[in-house]
Amino acid sequence: MGLHSRDPILLTPGPLTTSLETKAAMLRDWGSWDTAFNAVTANVRRRLLDVVDGHATHVCVPMQGSGTFSVEAAVNTTVPRDGHLLVLINGAYGKRLAKLAQMMGRRVSAFETADDVPTTAEDVDRLLAGDASVTHVALIHCETSTGILNPLPAIAATVARHGRRLVVDAMSSFGALPIDVSAMPIDTLIAASGKCIEGPPGMGFVIVRRSTLEGCEGRSSSLALDLYDQWAYMEKTTQWRYTPPTHVVVAFNAALEQFVAEGGQPARLARYTANGAALVAGMQALGLRAFLEPGIQAPIIYTFHAPADPAYEFRRFYAEVRDRGFVLYPGKLTQLETFRVGCIGAIGPSEMRQAVLAIGDALRAMGIRTVSPAVARAA
Repeated sequence: MGLHSRDPILLTPGPLTTSLETKAAMLRDWGSWDTAFNAVTANVRRRLLDVVDGHATHVCVPMQGSGTFSVEAAVNTTVPRDGHLLVLINGAYGKRLAKLAQMMGRRVSAFETADDVPTTAEDVDRLLAGDASVTHVALIHCETSTGILNPLPAIAATVARHGRRLVVDAMSSFGALPIDVSAMPIDTLIAASGKCIEGPPGMGFVIVRRSTLEGCEGRSSSLALDLYDQWAYMEKTTQWRYTPPTHVVVAFNAALEQFVAEGGQPARLARYTANGAALVAGMQALGLRAFLEPGIQAPIIYTFHAPADPAYEFRRFYAEVRDRGFVLYPGKLTQLETFRVGCIGAIGPSEMRQAVLAIGDALRAMGIRTVSPAVARAA
């Protein structure tokens, strides 16, 4: 039976299900130059620095657009045009970062491991020792392609020991996994509104070391994505350079208020961990197998092997599950048939258990009898 009386629950890595309070914050119109709206922007910037204890050393620069806009702005502004960026890759978003850096004319080297193999500090130590020309290292903290968690603290320490600068894509980890830029040598940290803070999509933000950004004037090859110019203009006027996504900013501010009220990052991590535990237990009971080993899995999004049954077809599976009130995500792997289930958003373990019931119903409706993945059967 479909749940057409309400919006489906989004089990995706963003956009995600938001609270009623966050939705309600978007019901008012705001002038982009209005003093009240400028105060909201300032509050968002302050609270984001609170999350990572960055006030003493870093600044927060919000940017219009999706998270990728902010990744491009950060790389194009903070990596010199004659710099050399080493990108650590074990999924689609690492590949995307390398591609956009190359398109900006930066020299790029890539170190790629398999989708289920984290990059290690030892890898980075060896690579930096072997190439003195590398000036910056880019890491995806939690690679959304699979949900794999890369060891940020150890890699950050290694990059700093070699005297290089670290750029971290923290899209799927910011607000849920612990990141402390006062204790961890991170030069540039990038995330977005529609992830673990549980706001709507539409704005990203870059938390960057102040001393780094102060030396970036004129470096960007883009007008709209000039991170330095955006920061300098906000510092001078309190306003955005160009029309901001006003409703998104105000709703994100509301989401940050709820984030603090819940208990901040530790509480958010605890809820997502409980969500993940409920999901995995339920999926195992159905016979579905997770792609990643538990030790490298972040409680953000889980990748599952698709059933090997010839009756399985993702589009129908997606539609059947959605008709039961839940939206899944297709797999990102090229060699294996998978699908993904997110654990983030304004949801708890009860919603995850309901999702598992919906998935089980969908499989039965499709007549699927062989739930084990093809890889497991072959083994």
